[in-house]
Amino acid sequence: MKKVLLPLSLIAFIFVSSLSVSGQKTDLSGIWNLDRQKSVLPEYMPVLVKITVILKGDSLLTQRVYAGGDGEEFPFTENLTLDGTENKITIFDMPRKTKAIWSEQNNTMNLESTTTYNGSNGAEDFVSNETWKVDKTANTLTINFKNKTSGGESEGYFIFTGAEKAK
Repeated sequence: MKKVLLPLSLIAFIFVSSLSVSGQKTDLSGIWNLDRQKSVLPEYMPVLVKITVILKGDSLLTQRVYAGGDGEEFPFTENLTLDGTENKITIFDMPRKTKAIWSEQNNTMNLESTTTYNGSNGAEDFVSNETWKVDKTANTLTINFKNKTSGGESEGYFIFTGAEKAK
């Protein structure tokens, strides 16, 4: 009987261990810097040049730094949960609603945001959908985006490299 129980116990242990490993989120944490040569950047919009990410459990804290065409930088901090709950903040006098969802199936982070700004015809929405994925081997974070305004749509991706430890 002991000869049968030991192999069955070992198989059960390996199975349970593999389930817990496969359910873990990829750690996106770090200070990521834009690689402009590898990225497809949006035209006529500020560009995300640096992002600090702290991922702990079901909490995502980011500090984004955008740069305008003149080199001026625009940072803002956002704290989100990963369950799709909408978060509201105000950045540079513009209301922003964001929700983040972790996809276990694809091992990706999906962010949907709407930022309302004053356009030439009054209040307008800038809608952005982002998909984040880390390649630990290449030490890269890829953010695919699709942006939409009343003026049209743009798509592209940012490749970030060199994740330093976030503090």
